[in-house]
Amino acid sequence: RPMSALSPVAARWRLLAAFAALYLIWGSTYLAIRIGVASWPPLLMAAARFLLAGGALYAWLRWRGTPLPSRGEWAGAARIGFLLLVCGNGCVTIAEQWVASGVAALGVATVPLFTLLFARMWGQHNTRLEWAGILLGFAGMVLLNLGHNMQASPLGAGLILFAAAAWALGSVWARYLQLPPGAMAPAAEMLCAGVMLLLLSVLTGERLETPPTLQGWLALLYLVVFGSLIAFSAYQFLLRHVRPAAATSYAYVNPVVAVLLGMLFADEMIGQAEWLAMGVIVAAVVLIGLPRRRRG
Repeated sequence: RPMSALSPVAARWRLLAAFAALYLIWGSTYLAIRIGVASWPPLLMAAARFLLAGGALYAWLRWRGTPLPSRGEWAGAARIGFLLLVCGNGCVTIAEQWVASGVAALGVATVPLFTLLFARMWGQHNTRLEWAGILLGFAGMVLLNLGHNMQASPLGAGLILFAAAAWALGSVWARYLQLPPGAMAPAAEMLCAGVMLLLLSVLTGERLETPPTLQGWLALLYLVVFGSLIAFSAYQFLLRHVRPAAATSYAYVNPVVAVLLGMLFADEMIGQAEWLAMGVIVAAVVLIGLPRRRRG
């Protein structure tokens, strides 16, 4: 049902459920990706994730009578799918071959900082407090790159920051593009991205040398059901109903969840520079969020 048809209490609960899905589920997907890339080539795993999730959601929507997207809506979905899922999620998946899952989540926590910068392209002006948050956040990025995880893999560090910038650009641009209505938007975006990722997997010569382990299959299943069908759909819902900076506020919580899970289940070690970077980046994101909540 559309939000306008819901009571204020029901609408508020729907928003809270969407935020909860992003905060908790997406924080755990970094560990699932880390487990998955031990069994799957990264681009192939990302392609399978989005083709399966997008195909299932698309088939369910069509069965319920949802109209086919128009040509313009498919074009918009392809653009957003490329930025969010190919450049964003695809680069993170590749980087997690070398970078700890918690550190990857910490790098992606810079998304709200990039979001504010890209929002200026559409005429949104930043306050002094927001600029202070941006500068503080980029100081945190410098600290993050001084840690042993990022220094051990400059390519991984570059891919993660590029992924954060691409995700932020797609999140802002999505509000101005023609996209399919409702849940058909994430379905179309995942299908388009899945095809592009599969093509990239073939072009880069990825091979599945040995059958994936049980852990590899379970990681893929978790990413399909929870990371994509539930959390990505919730993110698309929030992009339509709240400001982009609010929708990307999952960056407050995801690094903490990802770091704790990585330490508990993957024996990942986080150095002092990375702990300090976490505090600085999260503080910057909170600082950016404060003026928007006060104005709201």
